[in-house]
Amino acid sequence: MIPFNKPYLSGKETFYIEDAVGSGKISGNGKYTKLCQDYFESKYAFKKCLLTTSCTDALEMCAILANIEKDDEIIIPSYTFVSTALAFVRQGAKIIFADSNSENPNIDVAKIESLITEKTKAIVPVHYAGIACDMEGIMNLATKYNLLVIEDAAQAIDSYFIFKDGTKKALGSIGHLAAFSFHETKNIISGEGGMLAINDAKFIHRAEIIWEKGTNRAEFFRGEINKYGWVDTGSSFLPSEIISAFLWAQLEQLDFIQNRRKELWNLYYKLLKPHENLGFKIVEIPNFATNNAHMFFIVFDSLEKRTKCIEKLKNNSVMAVFHYLSLHKSDYYKDKYSGEELIWSDHYTDRLLRLPMYFELTESDINKIVTLITE
Repeated sequence: MIPFNKPYLSGKETFYIEDAVGSGKISGNGKYTKLCQDYFESKYAFKKCLLTTSCTDALEMCAILANIEKDDEIIIPSYTFVSTALAFVRQGAKIIFADSNSENPNIDVAKIESLITEKTKAIVPVHYAGIACDMEGIMNLATKYNLLVIEDAAQAIDSYFIFKDGTKKALGSIGHLAAFSFHETKNIISGEGGMLAINDAKFIHRAEIIWEKGTNRAEFFRGEINKYGWVDTGSSFLPSEIISAFLWAQLEQLDFIQNRRKELWNLYYKLLKPHENLGFKIVEIPNFATNNAHMFFIVFDSLEKRTKCIEKLKNNSVMAVFHYLSLHKSDYYKDKYSGEELIWSDHYTDRLLRLPMYFELTESDINKIVTLITE
């Protein structure tokens, strides 16, 4: 059996977990939390990082920090995971769904401006498969209309956007706020886990309070105040030291993990590219984006071909899966949606197929997968 995903273990996860347990400090915001947060701030130039129990939690913190209220409008792609929308729906916002573009599943920046109204509060680009959205175009629109940009960078760790002037910035460091995932299916994992990245300094103080259940406890632990109490809304967003210790073992090998994943991605590309005439295509990485090898996917020219391919792979012990269903057509939201048809979102819903991608995948595995697809 070739599974769709297999979590990678560096070998030091249990060592650091034992160290955390032995320290007597296993609740959040301890030694390993600080190590991880400092690492991200240093490597990717985020102004402030706060680990969370999931990317969903990080997005919910973004919605609170942005003061999203009833009837505020939030622009997001329809082709995304439900958490992207749910974080803002919980605050009472109206979701304005945007279509994907014809080149890849990311939001079509050319369609965003027509969706902006006086009620628009934020744009939430999702970097699908770690491929950058056109962040230069999005930030220009945000500046023009005084909007917040909240990057859903769940799949985008160690991926970059290249500006027209040649400047390269890590995804998640460009918008005002960003959310990352360390779920077991991601490049760098902690089982469940996430992170809020803050790039606008005005959000830092309040983010710590929201992160600590609406209290100023973080300031108290730093000795900045002599007692702490309830000062704002919030929740229990921070993870335990056990999760952070696991994550630290992964971060120590981030470059090693990434290099291997890129080797696998490039092999898929090399072997499948000559066969695009068979009824599928490989999405190319835009010139303004780098490739973090989070996912390798192909897009078929029909739902029927994808269905047959999934069945062929499954019958030969290979697990390949499709991905999101357009959120504007979901059972929860379809009666609330009154916009135009989102043809490209539906296109990827029906035709995109994700292939197995994990550290221990072998060249032999990929050759088998490619042979089955071409057959």
